[in-house]
Amino acid sequence: MSSSDLLPSKLGTKQHWDEVYSTELANFADIGDEGEVWFGEDSVEKMVDWALENVPTDPAPYILEVGAGNGNLLFALCEAGYAPEQICGVDYSEDAVKLARAIAQAKATPSEDNGEGEETAATGTDKITFATCDFLRDEVPRLDGMAAASATDVALWGLVLDKGTFDAIALAEKDAQGRAPADGYPARIGRVVKPGGLFLITSCNFTEDELRAKFANDDTGLQYHSRISWPTFSFGGHSGNVYSSVAFQKA
Repeated sequence: MSSSDLLPSKLGTKQHWDEVYSTELANFADIGDEGEVWFGEDSVEKMVDWALENVPTDPAPYILEVGAGNGNLLFALCEAGYAPEQICGVDYSEDAVKLARAIAQAKATPSEDNGEGEETAATGTDKITFATCDFLRDEVPRLDGMAAASATDVALWGLVLDKGTFDAIALAEKDAQGRAPADGYPARIGRVVKPGGLFLITSCNFTEDELRAKFANDDTGLQYHSRISWPTFSFGGHSGNVYSSVAFQKA
């Protein structure tokens, strides 16, 4: 499937996501609801398990999530042992960033909810960086301690993650020149992954083969690395998966 085969949807607009995260930010302030987990908790668990199998926590890698939303995937990685000071989530919705920061602070604040009268807190979530960034246009902010070959070097991330972001971009309107925003996304991903680094994407709109065709090519510098298995379903004599999760490595 080409990104041009998908009909434009409100899910591909910044206005939609600004409205979603404005509501979720207000809900979190009012009742502590952290908002929707895109693709469900199972997707978070599968992506974290894959990371632990393929990306050691020591030495700590620099981890970037594009389209981090409320930060749930990055919080799970932090809880799994990855250094929060070297984790960054970017989103083009300012309220998404505000929500992720608020949740991070709340998780890092000791509470007495464990039923044993002991204070508990998620270690270091407030040290994760969340930044407003339009990934298709802006440069991702550098974290402290990042070693770059030059001032213009952006290939700095050992693990880059996408959970539904490419899907949303693929639903955006074409520009005035008839170009689909999603067509430029794979190359933008490839340029921020460091040599030997990994990119893991989970999608509901594209099959594994389609993702491999889009991301493993000369334009990105990425090669197929591995996949995450999902339960299959059959309908009308065809079988498939609800989601596709594919990993790529920078040559």
